Amino acid sequence: MLGALVRSEARLALRDPGTTLFAVGLPVVLVVILGCVPSFREHSADLGGARVIDLYLPITIVMVVALLGLSLAPGALARYREKGVLKRLATTPASPALLLAAQGAVIAGLAVLVAALLHVVGAAAFHVPTPEQPVGYVLALLLTIATLIALGLFIAAVAPSAGVANGIGVGAFYPLMFFAGLWVPREAMPDALVHIGDATPLGAAVGGLQDSMSGSWPSLSHVGVMVAYIVLCSLGAARWFRWT
Repeated sequence: MLGALVRSEARLALRDPGTTLFAVGLPVVLVVILGCVPSFREHSADLGGARVIDLYLPITIVMVVALLGLSLAPGALARYREKGVLKRLATTPASPALLLAAQGAVIAGLAVLVAALLHVVGAAAFHVPTPEQPVGYVLALLLTIATLIALGLFIAAVAPSAGVANGIGVGAFYPLMFFAGLWVPREAMPDALVHIGDATPLGAAVGGLQDSMSGSWPSLSHVGVMVAYIVLCSLGAARWFRWT
């Protein structure tokens, strides 16, 4: 039953051109554009000797997960509630809980696929190194996906309609991505902003991915922040989620 729901949700997601364009095409285009800037391929003393393109690959991967978790899942679940899909599913073996699991599986699959694609493009075109701590990197990526899915479920729980869910997701995306370093790399931020960013889900996600890219395990503070958001948002979603 879960497999059938996953296949159905995957087909619906891929039929949405916005999903394909923003979740798959936009990150690849962004990495290519950044990599084509000559100064971004040079090591910078202002960034601790790192290259801009190396720093932006984890940021772009987090952006993909954020787009999926804060936009795709909340909007889809809110639409299902509005149209009575969740209410009808509650009377079948395909329970609403299985639908949530299917949504999470689709988001996780797309995120892993795009992350792998970005690493291939970055390594082949701009010599972006592979993670020096691959196990820690996989752990950080899975925690990032789980954090954004939990946030998405929480938004779907409190939003009264699909339009409001999309609005909340978009409204949360931009400030969260600022602290993740999308506009200004975290290495170039003042210490105060970095500390604030470390307390946000996306700042902690980027920090964990960058730690493992450089050969370290994700720090306990970054892991702890993501786990806290997963637990709190999941509890909030379970408390306030309405099936009808």
